[in-house]
Amino acid sequence: MTTATTSRVLVTGASGLIGSHIMDALIDAGYEPRAFCRRPVVPRASAVEQVRGDVRDLTALRCAMRGCDAVIHSAALYSYSRSDAEEMAQTNVDGTRNVLDAAARAGVSRVVITSSCSTCGPVRGRAADESDEAPSFELSVPYKRTKLAAEALALQRATKGQNVVIVNPTTTVGERDWRPTPSGRMVRDVLTGRIRGYLVSGGLNIVAAEDVARGHVLALQRGRSGERYLLGGENLTMKQTFEIIARLGGVATPRVPVAYPLVLGAAVLLHLAGRLTRREASLLLLDEVRLASMPMYFSSRKAELELGYSHRGAEEALSAAVRWFGQRLPRASRISLTVEYGRG
Repeated sequence: MTTATTSRVLVTGASGLIGSHIMDALIDAGYEPRAFCRRPVVPRASAVEQVRGDVRDLTALRCAMRGCDAVIHSAALYSYSRSDAEEMAQTNVDGTRNVLDAAARAGVSRVVITSSCSTCGPVRGRAADESDEAPSFELSVPYKRTKLAAEALALQRATKGQNVVIVNPTTTVGERDWRPTPSGRMVRDVLTGRIRGYLVSGGLNIVAAEDVARGHVLALQRGRSGERYLLGGENLTMKQTFEIIARLGGVATPRVPVAYPLVLGAAVLLHLAGRLTRREASLLLLDEVRLASMPMYFSSRKAELELGYSHRGAEEALSAAVRWFGQRLPRASRISLTVEYGRG
């Protein structure tokens, strides 16, 4: 699919962290985005056409896709809370099926599906790429299981001739993380001092929401149907990640090194306590800890070569998130930012 500045593109989940930045990227590229989401979109995109709806509603999706040339499906529930398991299945799997069905019926020329890096790995000892798969022992985690199922649906449709491209963002950070996502909660918890230590063996691939959004547009324009493309940034240890957040926010750096068995043990105890009290822990969620048994390192080389994708450094990516969360902390705990912010 080539660039067409007059193309109308429906964006599901347009008010979310990634979706709202996709709206911006489409506007910058000359497209006419149509927002499909459950709440109003951000101010910059407030002038564009907006359709209130839920991806679990097939009829609403069919109506929203009328007159659209393409769809970017970024709506998803990103959570490690067991209480969200049923909603994740409905939104992430059934919602994706609805989007693909509605797009096929509407004659939409291309669908870009937002998946997750978690379907590609991680793998031990190196950065994972699109040829890799998720470790089998992690499939008990509802979020990971639903993203894998949704991706399998998309790949199956591509083999049957539907024009479907998949993108796999890594740990995405930035402004407008309203829920917040687990990635945004990590930033917020470092800023508020809830996190005092770091997982010695842990690591993340940090990417700016703006870069992920531009990657979606590139996938729309240049991606090959039936292919998936990792959209990532810089690989950092947890220690490095927390040090950057703390320094940007002007707060104390989490300094206590903790081995994975201790973190897992604590998460298990908190999970069992939560079952007894019927209150899930807000820190050290068991499923989130299970996915941290090895560094979440990834390579975006394929997207760089085939799509022309590029990304900024992790510090610049995190700076926007630190500023955004810092401005929204309660007045009593509000931080004073210590850096000058550039783009992002």
